Amino acid sequence: MKAQGLILLYVLAVGITGSHTPMLGQTVRRAGIGPVAGASRPAGVPAGYVITPFGYFHPSCVERLAKGEKLLADGRVQHADGTVEAVAPVCTYPRYTPSGLPVTPGAGLSAEINGWIENANITTGSPDKSFGSLIGVWIVPPEPRHKGDQVLFFFPGFEDINDAQTSILQPTLEWWAPTNWTIASWNCCISGITIASPGVNVRPGDLIYGSITSTCPAGTLSCPTWNVLAVDLSSGDSTTLEDTPSEGQIFNWAFGGTLEAYSVGSCADFPDDDGISFDFVTVFDERLNPVKHPKWTVTSTFPTSPACNYGVKADWHEIRLNY
Repeated sequence: MKAQGLILLYVLAVGITGSHTPMLGQTVRRAGIGPVAGASRPAGVPAGYVITPFGYFHPSCVERLAKGEKLLADGRVQHADGTVEAVAPVCTYPRYTPSGLPVTPGAGLSAEINGWIENANITTGSPDKSFGSLIGVWIVPPEPRHKGDQVLFFFPGFEDINDAQTSILQPTLEWWAPTNWTIASWNCCISGITIASPGVNVRPGDLIYGSITSTCPAGTLSCPTWNVLAVDLSSGDSTTLEDTPSEGQIFNWAFGGTLEAYSVGSCADFPDDDGISFDFVTVFDERLNPVKHPKWTVTSTFPTSPACNYGVKADWHEIRLNY
């Protein structure tokens, strides 16, 4: 009940409008751009590529913002002192799916073939309707029993079901050695670049709040900028992509909870428990009215090796992912 009260107070404090303000006293560290793929990477992926929630990228095509930096609508970065980069970065290297296949820009590949193991998702049911916000909370799991080169991502998210590769927004819990558990907010893939907010270290048992929110007035079908927020409610630390561009997408596809994994060779590579729950999951329509009884679709691509205790249970406001 104490945790529930804390969640409700926080939700009331930030609201569901476009103005999320990071908590006072936050201590954000700048992490590396991401884990470099090791020897277990697919044969088609070149050495030195970085693992992201969107597959394998050349390191020059992955950018993690520093504290106070902001991604502008044209892809340039505004620094904390107000200066703006002269030119927006453009990725000139191919990117790859977790299976090692090159991604063709604009191909609109489904997220389920891009390395996701299991998720619960819902659509608006119409290209003329969009979601306006998504919130949820979850608890950081224990560390994996085996600590190798595995990379794990847990997140809710927004996509355009008709153009899933252009812009994907997600507040993410990440495991990758040596940084252990961190939270960050991601946006992919403007001009082939994937952008992440500053990484924040979190600990097993911490309560995480994540949200994706339109910055536009209620009723806007395709808002040009969004706020993606991840908060450790246990420590008060937070990290956000503020006013991050949507590239003209209509976010009509919501994910209440997702598990994505790389370089998992055994069930011991997953956290030392049986699963993670995304609680108080609430999807809001474009008019910022909560969807009271969302009809989640469970999607899974369970690996046969290793064959772990996979499974998804989706209630109206709780998504349980087992591993």
